[in-house]
Amino acid sequence: MNLNRLVSLIGEENVKKIRNLNILVLGLGGVGGYALESLVRCGINRITLVDGDVINHSNINRQIIATRLNFNRYKTKEWRKRIRKINKDCNVTIINVMITEDNIDLLFMQKYDYIIDCCDSTKVKVKLIKECLERDIKLISSMGTANKIDATKVQITTLDKTEYDPLAKRIRREIKNKEDMKKIVVVSSTEKAINNLVLGSTSYVPATAGLFITNYIVNDVVKKM
Repeated sequence: MNLNRLVSLIGEENVKKIRNLNILVLGLGGVGGYALESLVRCGINRITLVDGDVINHSNINRQIIATRLNFNRYKTKEWRKRIRKINKDCNVTIINVMITEDNIDLLFMQKYDYIIDCCDSTKVKVKLIKECLERDIKLISSMGTANKIDATKVQITTLDKTEYDPLAKRIRREIKNKEDMKKIVVVSSTEKAINNLVLGSTSYVPATAGLFITNYIVNDVVKKM
């Protein structure tokens, strides 16, 4: 995979570090998909994809993997095919199940440099946060992007500093320990959610959140030099 343009920005040594990262992405929806796409195009060679869902019609407005030609196909398998078209050297592992509190140990079969949490379940997010704190694994967790239309309000922050995010509020109630909250990196929006009877979503707010996750990881690697 030709990464000359990236090498010119951050140097060969940093690109090598990115290639050698081992990252797990939990949830391949709007946020997780754009994080995954941008990571692959940064040259990552080891990635684990976790999602038990199939692509459906409602995904097409915000999920980069969704087209009118692949409805009812597993997201993990469609992503594996897409990744191989971009970087044939990328080692892709798929866990094609929905993660619950009971089977969350499936996420720790390997040692990961980063876990990206883009799942929808509050219970799983809380459990995953606690496990990563205990295991000293770097976690970036996506908070809510539904019912929001201003991508400029998306930011990387820590759980204790989130505001106007109902999902983050629920998670803070469960975590409780303020010192732990300061250790939990999240992508969140400070925009007040639009009151809606259904969870509405744009194409670009989840995408921005996903790109912010990759931005955080790449800059975290570069700063270690």
